[in-house]
Amino acid sequence: MEAVLIGICDGAIDKKKNASYFTNKIGDRPDILPVITLQNPMCTLCQRGLSHVVQVYCPLAESLYHRTINVFACTNPQCYGKSESWIVLRSQCLDDDIKASSGRQDDKSAQCKESSMSRTDWCDEADDWGLDDEEQNTVAESSAQTGADTIQTQTDSINDGMEVSSKLQDLCIDGGLDHHSAFLPTDVPIFQPFYISVMEETDLDVFHDTDHENKLLREYEEREGVIFGEIRSGEALEEYEKAKSKHGDEVFTSFMKKISLCPEQVLRYSWSGSPQFIMEPLSNFNQKVPCCGQCGSLRIFEFQLMPALVSLLCSVDTNSDIALEFGTVLVYTCRNSCWKSGSTVPVEEFLFVQPDPDQKLFK
Repeated sequence: MEAVLIGICDGAIDKKKNASYFTNKIGDRPDILPVITLQNPMCTLCQRGLSHVVQVYCPLAESLYHRTINVFACTNPQCYGKSESWIVLRSQCLDDDIKASSGRQDDKSAQCKESSMSRTDWCDEADDWGLDDEEQNTVAESSAQTGADTIQTQTDSINDGMEVSSKLQDLCIDGGLDHHSAFLPTDVPIFQPFYISVMEETDLDVFHDTDHENKLLREYEEREGVIFGEIRSGEALEEYEKAKSKHGDEVFTSFMKKISLCPEQVLRYSWSGSPQFIMEPLSNFNQKVPCCGQCGSLRIFEFQLMPALVSLLCSVDTNSDIALEFGTVLVYTCRNSCWKSGSTVPVEEFLFVQPDPDQKLFK
């Protein structure tokens, strides 16, 4: 059984608290690893600057690298739903790189305190995301890191049983450079910032309130002319799975069933797992996912953005009406998570956008 982690919005990010590259978040400006230099990504369709959509700190078990993935998209309505108007970038670096970068900073960065924080991966557990610095320190002292999942190796084999991640020592966030302003021009729209917290999908039925999901199902029944019955926490919805919508879209029906325990999920993470399509993909879709442009290895599915994210993507400028619409965004990354020693440029990975056949269901 594939291990799936669910990302959920966990409140607005306080402007007084600085986020960093290990912050998992929606919107805002990207937080760049200390050794990485980024140029503002541009839409290949309209040449406008792309807005930052999500940031995921996802170091792999048995890897020494810090690893962050940033997803960007064009807010031009004419580009909605088109994969060419999106981009996903993977950045990595070692602890030694961070230390060397810190040593090159001016006197201001010398005031940065060394920190020891617990790293919980998307591939293991990540239940401390969205906490402020003090809370993170508390978690680091008390949390026991457990969990198992499929892991990446440097060979073509993928082994089971992910090991517990080790603690990252001697981190010092760059205090001498403003990576944000250097990367994102002021004329690029910025989405409101929110933390992303995470939980295992198998734990959702323990505490989930089913009122909201039943409301969504009732609305869906009225439009589609089908009856699923009430959802009970922890109950397998066999009738839901077998039901056919009147327009015959079994893929969409299956998608709705899969997210029914947590309709508010904004992200599903399953490294080397299987995506949830919102509409029928091409029969040879997997063959159309290109190999890594850097090392030639196959790319595997890592995570996808979910429809509930759409309603959270509002401009920080209250006078702006920018928006972004999609059904789901599937992100595929290099199976080996290859990285050239000394590199300062992120690796572009592959994503595929599926438009939402019934967007109003999630609003």
